This record gives sequence, structure tokens and C-alpha cells, in this order.
Amino acid sequence: MELPFAESWKIKMVEPIRKSTREEREQWIREAHYNVFQLRSEQVYIDCITDSGTGAMSDRQWAAMMLGDESYAGAKSFFHLKEVINRLTGFEYVIPTHQGRAAENVLFSHLVKEGDIVPGNSHFDTTKGHIESRKATALDCTIDEAKDTQLELPFKGNVDPAKLEKALAEHAEHIPFIIVTITNNTAGGQPVSMQNLREVRAIADRYGKRVVLDSARFAENAYFIKTREEGYADKSIKEIVAEMFSLADGMTMSAKKDGIVNMGGFIATRHEDWYEGAKRFCIPFEGYLTYGGMNGRDMEALAVGLDENTEFDNLDTRIRQVQYLAARLDEFGIPYQRPAGGHAIFVDASKILTNVPKEEFPAQTLTIELYLEAGIRGCEIGYILADRDPVTRENRFGGLDLLRLCVPRRVYTNNHMDVIAVALKNVFDRRNDITRGVRIAWEAELMRHFTVTLERV
Repeated sequence: MELPFAESWKIKMVEPIRKSTREEREQWIREAHYNVFQLRSEQVYIDCITDSGTGAMSDRQWAAMMLGDESYAGAKSFFHLKEVINRLTGFEYVIPTHQGRAAENVLFSHLVKEGDIVPGNSHFDTTKGHIESRKATALDCTIDEAKDTQLELPFKGNVDPAKLEKALAEHAEHIPFIIVTITNNTAGGQPVSMQNLREVRAIADRYGKRVVLDSARFAENAYFIKTREEGYADKSIKEIVAEMFSLADGMTMSAKKDGIVNMGGFIATRHEDWYEGAKRFCIPFEGYLTYGGMNGRDMEALAVGLDENTEFDNLDTRIRQVQYLAARLDEFGIPYQRPAGGHAIFVDASKILTNVPKEEFPAQTLTIELYLEAGIRGCEIGYILADRDPVTRENRFGGLDLLRLCVPRRVYTNNHMDVIAVALKNVFDRRNDITRGVRIAWEAELMRHFTVTLERV
């Protein structure tokens, strides 16, 4: 008999979590203006708002923190981190930052100017925000199949080569670079194939453009290439990672995801001119070049995390837990972006709360209902996150409207996944009774979903 699957780690420390009552949650969400970002962590039972900085570090990572060199300039911890990044990616030049959006801010301050167009595959919120705040355009060139949440395709995060070619043919002089997000978060944590990265590279080369990889979940993307793409089953994760980055010119990284640290990020590139340009913004925005917003101890933990999380067993345990939650939702007939991605389940709110008009934000309404049901905090990846069109100031309703349930790395057990699934089923069972959503009472001009205040309709 084949042995059942078990985690590739054992538990060494635990943190207590508290259950709450429905009455408490109703008061708390009302006081938070129906924005789950405004809840306190102790008001949450199972926290699936993000997998960013919420993972559990390994014993080797905690031990590495004791070796942190906190020198202002020339810290050995930086050179240790740089060596690991060089080895994994092949990129010679490295600038540490305090997190991924800081990496975007530093690099885009050098590369993006007013009137530019940056094509890519479903730019995530901060990426789009850093482009649009510079009065440039984030042009989505994701394959159309990604919009059909029930369609089973192995690489729904892919760039559409025809869309990208058209963008370059029409706007090449205004395109500073191409960005590919691996995995594609906004489209549901969907991976990008190696073949697609080769296609993007070939198009970029024809037009003399460079390619940036938004690499927050690059290791998970490599896992899907290994398990789904022909010709990669016998390659190691590190070999696949090296090939992915060989097709790019640089990367931004939120290390809080696949680096499995609580804070940190970096820019890496093979081009000295990009490095020299970004240096000018790193020092005033982040700090000196050998720490750039990170402590020495965090750089040590990140160096170990990058090394550990580019091994198959670690990724296999992590992604199988997401797939376990997906299988439970399948039992209940709950629609989500298929197939399950690497870091989260993206529940299709538009197929569940069909009686809630889009102007009342179905995914945000579903997020609120799940919190009220069981104290589970998810995150809307939909019409509120999409922000308004920077020119017309109209809400953008053209994309997917999803409830994202992120699974933090090495934090929860499958029993917690069962609670999430059953709680969502309970909401799903009364979906026809939910007919009204929420309206916006106040919003920021950019990246409004973090601070928006809402009212029940």
C-alpha cells in the first residue's frame, strides 16, 4: 500500500489563536467600516488575507538571524545574500529593499516616466500603482482564457504573445520594458510556462526591449513548470529557476513570499546601467546599498529561505495544502479559479453572489460574509482592488471579481483548511439570500482597497 502524503517538516513552536462569537464579529467588522484590512489580528480566527510575510521560518532561518551583521556599510550579511541570489538567478547586481513594492519604487523611479506604457500579465496592485502614479499605463496582455475561471489550463498566467506583439508594434518607443509576474497573482495565482517566457524573450529581442520578472512567487512558478510542463519533470527546482531567469534582464522581489521572511525584498539585474540608475533612488528611498531597508539578520534569514524554498519537498508540501483546500471546495461545488494556484484559492464571487450587482462589489461582500461566518479573513481581488480608471475615474469592472484565500507557508494544518471550506460552504448555501452588497463611503485615489471605508447597502 502506498504511504499517505505528509508534510516535509515537523512542528517546533505553536501560537494560540482565539475563536470569537458572531456578535463580536458583527461589531468588529462594522467598526472596521467593512474593510477587513482594518481588523485587528486578534479579531481573526484563521487569517488568509495574504501569504506575504506571514509564513513560519525554519530553524535554520532563526539560527541564521543570530549571524546578522548590522554594519551600516559593507555588512557581510549582504554579501551572503548577494551570493545566494547570484547563484539562483545569474543576476550580478543586487539592491536590497524593505519589501517588493519598495523594489518597484526604486527601479521604476529610474525606468518609468510620464506617457510610458508597460505591458505585462495582469500587473498586481502595487505594480500597477507604481506605474499609474507616474502617469504611465499598465497594459494587460494576459491570455483571454484566464478570465474563464472554470477553464482548466496548466498555465493560465501566460502573456498572450499576439497582444504583446501588437503593443510593441504600436507603442515601442513608449515601452521601457516588459514585466511578467510569476506566478500571476491577479489572475488567480496562475503560473507562466517556460515556453511562454521564451516567447516573451523572443518578442522583446525583436524590438530591443528588456524583460523584468515580478518574482514574489518564482519558486512556486518553477514547481508548476516541473509538474505541468513537458520536459521538466526530471529537472530540479534550482535548475528550472536558473532557466527562468536566464530569459529575463532583471527582477523585483517581495521576499515575504517565496523567501519566507517577515520583511524584505530586492532588485537584481544583469545590466550595470539599470543598477547604476536604481542606486540613485535606493539611497534616498531605502538606505545604503548594502542594506537598503533590511537588517543584517533579515538578510541572513532570507539567504537561507531562498535556498530552502527552491527545493522540491518544501514546495510540494506547501502547494499540496492549497490543493487540499481546492478539493474540499470541489466537494461543495464552490467555483474558484481553476486549476488551483500555488499560494491561494481565488473564489469566483461573481458566480456565487449573483444577486449582488457589480456596483455593490460581490467579492468584497463575500469577504465580509465569510468573516462573519467563522472569523476567517480573506482578501478581495476584484473591483475595489482594480481602482478607478486614471482618466475617466470610472470604476473598472472589466476584470475578475475574486475572494482570495491565501495560505501562509508552514502555518496552518489541513484541519484549518477544513474549517475554511465548511465556513465557505455555509455562506454558499445561503447565497441566494444575499442580495445587497456595500458602497464606498471614502476612498484613496490610488490603491484604495487598503484603506477604503464601506457601508452596507
